[in-house]
Parts: sequence; C-alpha cells; structure tokens
Amino acid sequence: QLQASGGGLVQAGGSLRLSCTASGRTFSMGWFRQAPGKEREFVAAIGWSSAGTYYADSVKGRFTISRDNAKNWVYLQMNSLKPEDTAVYYCAGKVGGPSFSVYVYDYWGQGTQVTVSS
Repeated sequence: QLQASGGGLVQAGGSLRLSCTASGRTFSMGWFRQAPGKEREFVAAIGWSSAGTYYADSVKGRFTISRDNAKNWVYLQMNSLKPEDTAVYYCAGKVGGPSFSVYVYDYWGQGTQVTVSS
C-alpha cells in the first residue's frame, strides 16, 4: 500500500515536499509525474539503502529524493518549481534496485496534484 501526499498550488520559484508512506515490504522507490495529455514520466528514484539516487535531467539540482526506512516514508523535496512541473505526482515501489522505467514498478500510490502558477 502506497499513499502519496503533500501536493498543492504554489507560485513559480516556490517549494513543496511530497511524502509517500510505504507499509509492508522493502522497496526501491520512485516518483513519477503525469501532466494532462502526456505520458507518465520518471522524476526520481532511490534504493532501499539510500546509497543510490537518480533524477531526471529536468529536475536535477532542484528536486531531492530521500527516505526514512524506520518510519516507512519517502520524500520528494521540490525547490525552484516551474510551471512545467505541474502534474499529478505518483510514488511507486519495486523489489530490487531503483529504475527510471515506469513499466517495472509493481506498486503505485494514488497520485497527488502539484500545480505551479507563473
């Protein structure tokens, strides 16, 4: 069971922190997003041990993925937000190492809306 939260409306240049709780098994976790009329795309991923973190080029340097395994939380800190970051953001989990591919994640949260106004 994955549950994402923390979305909202923010002005360009602002920040939001998304959270995802992942109860049960240990997973590598990813954040993806889907804008209207577009395919779901990779944003960031993190391995179970947090040793490996991966980012889409479009968010590198602005977004940070992290996790607290003791509390089963995964976070996506989003800074310097741009209107093109507007999308529904999904957290996802998979057994094994992290991946940027949407097709290999087995577990998905319900999505949280992020809207960045210009």
